[in-house]
Amino acid sequence: MKTYKIKVNGKEYVVEVEEVAAGTMPSNPQYVSTPAGATDSRVEAPLQGNVLSVKTPVGTHVKRGQVLLILEAMKLENEIVAPSDGTITSVNVKEGQVVDSGTLLMTIDTK
Repeated sequence: MKTYKIKVNGKEYVVEVEEVAAGTMPSNPQYVSTPAGATDSRVEAPLQGNVLSVKTPVGTHVKRGQVLLILEAMKLENEIVAPSDGTITSVNVKEGQVVDSGTLLMTIDTK
């Protein structure tokens, strides 16, 4: 696994990339968004979709990689996972809500 810092629309993100064999896909893709150097991790929608279920209410302590919510997009259920350890400080969506790409879903206090 390699870690890269990328810039998209003026925002910096730290991403981890796993190399897979040609013609294969990871069995469980994970979509996260974490601005570089932030003390609060902003979890944003990676694509437009419908919030099927919110797994972690405000105040929940989460571990990196833990499922935060399920986002349905193009008839696929996508697990949105925690980019880091911390405590959920805000949940900005509710079940059944349609969100656009880049919509703030949750905030995690990483202190």
